[in-house]
This record gives sequence, structure tokens and C-alpha cells, in this order.
Amino acid sequence: MLPWRRIRRIRKTKTRSLLPALALAVAATAATPTAALATDTASEAVSSGWNDYSCKPSAQHPRPVVLVHGTFGNSVDNWLGFAPYLVQRGYCVFSLDYGQLPLVPLFHGLGPIDKSAEQLSAYVDRVLAATGAAKVDMVGHSQGGMMPRYYLKFLGGAPKVNALVGIAPTNHGTTLSGLTKLLDYFPGAGDIIAKGAPGLMDQVVGSDFLRRLNEGGDTVPGVRYTVISTKYDEVATPYRAQFLSGPNVKNVVIQDLCATDISEHVTIGLTDGLAFHEAVNALDPEHATPTTCASDD
Repeated sequence: MLPWRRIRRIRKTKTRSLLPALALAVAATAATPTAALATDTASEAVSSGWNDYSCKPSAQHPRPVVLVHGTFGNSVDNWLGFAPYLVQRGYCVFSLDYGQLPLVPLFHGLGPIDKSAEQLSAYVDRVLAATGAAKVDMVGHSQGGMMPRYYLKFLGGAPKVNALVGIAPTNHGTTLSGLTKLLDYFPGAGDIIAKGAPGLMDQVVGSDFLRRLNEGGDTVPGVRYTVISTKYDEVATPYRAQFLSGPNVKNVVIQDLCATDISEHVTIGLTDGLAFHEAVNALDPEHATPTTCASDD
């Protein structure tokens, strides 16, 4: 048997080598599909027809839509598919950056989620002031589908929001396909990750943030909720933990609408036309049409 000091030295060495790997695994798995391609995100968005503060909502679409990116996302890259999809259908569309960390450009959604919700609150006020609308609708991907619920519940957002659509949202946390269980083997590892990127640890199943968010019920009165999930999600796991309970809630599994859809966590938010179609149905239920395998346009 090895001497105790040698065992401790080996354990420390392994811990030092595995912690960065675990942090990278958490980061990579939790990330939404953003690439470091955007140099001027605001101008790119406006040139694509969204984040245009001169846009005035129409009678057909009287509420502006605020898009809320996911972890490691930003206001452009996360919405290169869906934002133009909405603009083409006559919506005024806006997207924000939130959860920025110092010296970390483009990859956002890493800061404490309660602070990110404060950024969302200020952004909604900005959109309402610019458009003259009384309320907004929101669509969020991953963390962006969950974080607005903090705004609605604790920051007075409910009177300003008509509907929240979450695409693969981390509503009740994630196990990251079991990766978070590795934290139990490395005392203090969670604290290290939380200090560097608290927005990651806030989304782990059982976090203090999630306990507070979901205590007393998932929803608040006056807001319609839709969750759009894929059973192939490998990030927000188990996928049924994305679902909400309460009045004015609709939980959708995209494979129940089209069994051949193979989207996972990234593609359901970035490119899945069926998810886009179902999200628009949630934004305008009076004119909803069935989402089928043929809705991928």
C-alpha cells in the first residue's frame, strides 16, 4: 500500500489535471453555437433586419419580440437563423447581450444569472420605449429560455411580457448528460467553476439559484409559457426537466410533431424550421397552423 502522503500527492495531481478538463467539458457542453465571427454585432443585426429601433410593431404583430441567447451565446450568432425568420414574417425583433465577463468577448451568458436578468429588465424597458408597445414577447434558447423567468418572478417583468417561449430551456437545471456528477468527486471543483463562470453552476441541477427560481411554482400569472424540446438534447438533460408546470403552459417535444426530426440542443435553436414554426405559433396562437415535418421552411 502506498504511503498516505504519496496518495495525497497523487490525488492532488489528478485533481489539478482533471479540474480544467471538467470545466472545459462543462463549458463545451453547455455552450450554444456561437463562433467568434461577429466583429460588429449591432451593425450585423440591423443589416439583417433586426435590432432596428425605428421598427414599429404592426397591427398584425403588435408586440416586439426579444430574443435571449444561451450560455456562450451572443445577440447575433445565436439568432442567425431565427431572427431573419421572424423579420420575414413582419415582426419587430430585438436581441441583447447579457452575462458578459471581463476580457471575454463574444461568448456571453457566463455571469450570475440573477444579474443577467437585471440586464434583461433594462433591455426590455429600452425596447418598449423605442417601439411604444405595452408588452413584449420573448423567445430564449437554453439559459435564455430559463433566465427570463427570474425577471418575470422577481424583477417585476410579468406586466411587461405577454409570452415566453423557451427552446431547449434549462428550467430545472441540467446534469449535462451526467457530467455534473463528476463534481462530487472533486471537493471544491464547483466553487472554482462558479467563481470563473457562475452562469454555468447556476444551471446545474439542485443549484441555489434554481431552488429559489422554482420554489412556489414555475410560472407567474398573466404570462403564457411554451417550452419546445427535443428528446435528443444532450445538454439540457434530462430533456423533460425543461418542462414547466402551471396554468398557461404548453410543453412540446419536437419529435411528437415530426418523428424524423433529429435536432439536438444546438440545432433546435439555430436551424430547426419546425421549432421556428412552433415558436411562431406560440407568439401568434390565433393564426397558428399545424407543425409537421413539412413545416421546415
